[in-house]
Amino acid sequence: MAAITASMVSELRQSTGAGMMDCKAALVETGGDIEAAVDWLRKKGLAKAAKKAGRVAAEGLVGVALAGTKGVVVEVNSETDFVARNDQFQKLVTDISKVALAGGNDVEALKNAAYPGGGTVSEAVANAVATVGENMTLRRVATLEVSKGVVSSYIHNQVVEGLGKIGVLVALESEGNAEALAALGRQVAMHIAATNPAGLDATSIDPVVVERERAVLTEKAQASGKPANVIEKIVESGLKTFFKEVTLVDQPFVHDSSKTVLQAVNEAAKTAGAPITLKGYIRYGLGEGIEKETSDFAAEVAAAVGGA
Repeated sequence: MAAITASMVSELRQSTGAGMMDCKAALVETGGDIEAAVDWLRKKGLAKAAKKAGRVAAEGLVGVALAGTKGVVVEVNSETDFVARNDQFQKLVTDISKVALAGGNDVEALKNAAYPGGGTVSEAVANAVATVGENMTLRRVATLEVSKGVVSSYIHNQVVEGLGKIGVLVALESEGNAEALAALGRQVAMHIAATNPAGLDATSIDPVVVERERAVLTEKAQASGKPANVIEKIVESGLKTFFKEVTLVDQPFVHDSSKTVLQAVNEAAKTAGAPITLKGYIRYGLGEGIEKETSDFAAEVAAAVGGA
């Protein structure tokens, strides 16, 4: 068999757009035959997938899956919302969610995990790209688990069971009635979907965010001309108000705004028959943080007319 050189891998990569390791594997499988390696990549769907990899995938679906005291949420992106309504894509996200239940929060490990029916999750995504014709990416995965209690979920804009535009997991630790805990967990998850809190409590807020808020409050207070000790009290009061607005436990509960989320959880303990601790939550909003491409259709038409 011919020796596989770096230049051969580079040549194959340039002609197909496939990943370096995929190109190396193709050359090994085909004994260093470049043309056969191209065909090998095409058959695997890797060449076609790679050519589409530069296109922005900000649509898609968020999927959740639960198993007892553990829950997982994943985000799989596509280029268009049309594909998100495709049965094949929906099955892909559902299957990936189920696979993720056996793993952890490492998206790369999930990509290399075994996919139902054969191959890896990464290969299943590549095959879907080749079949559907759009770029797709497994973007992220996260899990929540408690030793006792429940992990509840909520999907907003649900298209089929467990799939939608916003996915939320809530972990409640308790020895109380599981049915009561699950009902409360779903209510809290709905609250999180609606309000998108910045953190569970004040200690979980990014210190950079807190300092930015402190700086704004300080500058506003200084403009009043009040003494430094008074300004300090104004700033601390403002921070308390800020935390009430952005932390989950202190927010007014959307199902009953007369109480905070923490108060609602503590009151629910009576029904559950045991104390309840809100251990954590995860909220995935589809496409959040992805820079989407925008286009001016009128300008495109004008440019086309002008160039005609």
